[in-house]
Order: sequence, then structure tokens, then C-alpha cells
Amino acid sequence: MEEASSSNHVEEEVITNRHKNYTVNRYKPKAEEATTSDDPVPDYMNLLAMIFSMCGLMLKIKWCAWCAVFCSLISFANSRSSEDGRQVLSSFMLSISAVVMTYLQNPAPMTPPW
Repeated sequence: MEEASSSNHVEEEVITNRHKNYTVNRYKPKAEEATTSDDPVPDYMNLLAMIFSMCGLMLKIKWCAWCAVFCSLISFANSRSSEDGRQVLSSFMLSISAVVMTYLQNPAPMTPPW
């Protein structure tokens, strides 16, 4: 009989342990971590996209226009959601317009630069 009462006690303890209230603590990043994660890659790619777009538009170089598209896409992919998207959108539209204008002026296929 003692074995039966001890097994009932263990079962009751397991049941009460299942119903404990566990608190969930939300993660709060430290102020130091939030400011040290400044990634310059989107800004550099945005600048390169603007430069390549201008070279593609002004000098009619098709590979510069395509490089501008790729740089603006990389800048968009690496940007944070909290940043303002107008600058990335404007560089993307400028690079697309550079590709369109270079192919409207000379619709021949692009020749390799080497």
C-alpha cells in the first residue's frame, strides 16, 4: 500500500508542475548594441549606384547602368526597415532609367568592356 500511495504522490506532483505559471521576459537590447550595429554597406552601395547611374546616363556606358541596378538592389537588400526608403527608391529608379536610356539610344547588345 505504501508503494501505491507514493506513486499517487509522484503523479500529483507531476500534474501540479505542469500547471506552473512561467513568465516570459521580453528581450530588451542594450543601448550600446543598438548604436554599434551601424552597417555602412547600404550607404556605400547607394552611393555607388548613383555614381554608376550618372556614368551610364552621361557617358552612355551600358555596363555602368547595369552595375547601378545591381548596386541599388544590394543597397535595398541590406537596408533596415526603420530607415527611410525614399533614397533607396530614388537610386533604384535612377539606375533603371539609366538602363532604359542607354538601350533607347543604342539598342545593340552590350559589348564586353575588355
